[in-house]
Amino acid sequence: MVKYKQPRSVQVVIFADYSGERYYLLLRRVASHGGFWQSVTGSLEEGETHIKAAIREVREETGIDASENELIELGVINTFEIAPQWRARYAPGVVSNEEVCFALEVGRCEVLVDSREHDAYAWERYEKSTELLYWESSKRAFAAARLLP
Repeated sequence: MVKYKQPRSVQVVIFADYSGERYYLLLRRVASHGGFWQSVTGSLEEGETHIKAAIREVREETGIDASENELIELGVINTFEIAPQWRARYAPGVVSNEEVCFALEVGRCEVLVDSREHDAYAWERYEKSTELLYWESSKRAFAAARLLP
């Protein structure tokens, strides 16, 4: 039996406040997967909640251990078309994905990127982050995170 990806995912905007400024963590996808800048993202696994997926993806993509009570629900749910080159990973006829967005405040830290997915990371201020972000869905989540106290 073929195991398809679920068309449900999470995005986690990680930020750190220091020296009176807020910085956002950006991850650069490896060239074979687009080479663009993004936040932590990933699909839910079978039987997984959005919160559990967010915790897992943060750990897998950054090495940062977070707990459920540290996640901040942003109230942003992105629905977008799955790029044609990735549709074979989903069940036949599935063409869109629903992404629930969270934020996570951490201290500025070193990040352990998974070299299969990302080849660099950067801590940037909001303005620079939004210039670098590729996806509109990421920009929406960052805009919501920017409003957090």
